[in-house]
Amino acid sequence: MAYKQLAIAALGIRPGDTVLDIGCGPAADLPDMAEAVGAAGWVIGLDSDPAALATAASRAQGIPQIRLVCCDAANGLPMADAAADGAHTDRVLQHVADPLAVLREVRRVLRPGGAAVFAEPDWDTLVIDYPDLAVARAYTRFVSDRVARNGCIGRQMPALAREAGLDVQNVTPITTVSRDAQAADKLLGLRRVTERALAAGYLSPEQAATWLQDLASGPFFASMTLFLVAAAR
Repeated sequence: MAYKQLAIAALGIRPGDTVLDIGCGPAADLPDMAEAVGAAGWVIGLDSDPAALATAASRAQGIPQIRLVCCDAANGLPMADAAADGAHTDRVLQHVADPLAVLREVRRVLRPGGAAVFAEPDWDTLVIDYPDLAVARAYTRFVSDRVARNGCIGRQMPALAREAGLDVQNVTPITTVSRDAQAADKLLGLRRVTERALAAGYLSPEQAATWLQDLASGPFFASMTLFLVAAAR
């Protein structure tokens, strides 16, 4: 994804830096960060999911700059004050109970002048073309209200970062467009989420059945915006 390269570039990683990837998951971004910090630097991947870290360990095998730590960032980052040069999240804060607590920890561990880049979606920007606008809005409202813990975190990030004591320097919107229903189903889980929206009462059985049938058989269009927030300590 192009936004991943933009996020890493915005960190301004230099050889010898120490960079945190908070919520690193299966280490999708760690090898590129390790290449940027070079042999003298460190990339620390943090995640609370042992299964994801096991996959990350396999992907990071043979890259000595990468260290993996199991922790919940909202409960504190396992680093001393001002010990990191950069910090990064990618679609992580939408899921945590207290995003502000994580951002305060980011500020604590960053050195003065250190960079932080947060790539977070705003699910309220999800639009899907459908003849019955009320049904489309009911579906997207369910996604924003119920699927992610913090469905509108993208738009909230600049204010949260400032409240945490970070200096917000740039906000870049990244809008993804999909015209393939099958690809969108893999990315958005259209069928799975529709079943949940039906169970939650956002859609009737008739609406849900027709919605899925029409999306699969007709021309498809969907878009959603993620915000790339670059900040500094």
